[in-house]
Amino acid sequence: MSAPLIELRLWRQFIAVAEELHFGRAAARMHMTQPPMTQAIANLEQQLGVRLFDRTKRSVQLTAAGHVLLPEARELLARAQSLPAHGRAAAHGELGRLRLAFVSTVGFSLLPQWLRSFREANPQVAFELIEATGDVQLQHLERGEIDAGFMIHSPGFAPVGLEHLRIAREPLVLALPQQHPLATARALALPAVLDEPLVMFPRRIVPSLHDALFGMYHAAGRTPHVAQDAIQMQTIVNLVAAGLGIAWVPDSVRQFQRPGIVYRQVGGKQAQAVPGCETTLAWPAAKSAHPTLARFVEFARRQVRAMPRG
Repeated sequence: MSAPLIELRLWRQFIAVAEELHFGRAAARMHMTQPPMTQAIANLEQQLGVRLFDRTKRSVQLTAAGHVLLPEARELLARAQSLPAHGRAAAHGELGRLRLAFVSTVGFSLLPQWLRSFREANPQVAFELIEATGDVQLQHLERGEIDAGFMIHSPGFAPVGLEHLRIAREPLVLALPQQHPLATARALALPAVLDEPLVMFPRRIVPSLHDALFGMYHAAGRTPHVAQDAIQMQTIVNLVAAGLGIAWVPDSVRQFQRPGIVYRQVGGKQAQAVPGCETTLAWPAAKSAHPTLARFVEFARRQVRAMPRG
């Protein structure tokens, strides 16, 4: 059998008697006469199946059960009183939970800064963070397991069928082992690196960027030599440090300063042949009415507008 639903009014009356330890004073405090107050407490005890007060002609004392229930009843009433304000906050996106996925490149710099700023302004919003590649994020979005995700792709290749906001555009740079002969140069000539073995992400992870890189090699009459596939950028950089090859990575990966690694750009006019990449915040159109997500998207728009141009 389910427990009876007890009205908040009865708990207010219980608290009044518990604090006054006198039915007459408690009744006056509640703007009622003593007999209805006495009957109300009797009804509460009957519904609970426990005695809350020991009564004599001269005194009223809380029982052990009454002592335990008093702080719980106070908390219950406090929570009930806060419900309207919580409801308004939730409707405005100031209170809630946001399930946010991100690729590792966003986690190097942008995401920690944004979360700190957003939470300073919206302390009652809780984030559930999921690090995942773009292909996995799309599956999560389709199944409704996340609310939005930060993804990378080639410029102009934002995920189809989703609302999106471009966060950043950045060039690709090369990660090389520190002992590599090319590591001493400040900038690299593109033909000098096209025959080097690559550590690279599989095509399913970021198809548009994978195809753009392969297109650059084919335009130069070369075929990429992928020595090792890897999924996460940290893993790619670690494999490069171990000497398995070089890697094309977004410029933001420079934030990952691992010993044994250097980052270099392609210099001169040949740099124009190197594809860039974009970071996009994407979410289903159906989620646009999600108050907390809408608040975060508007925050992201302001951050993007405030970013330096160029």
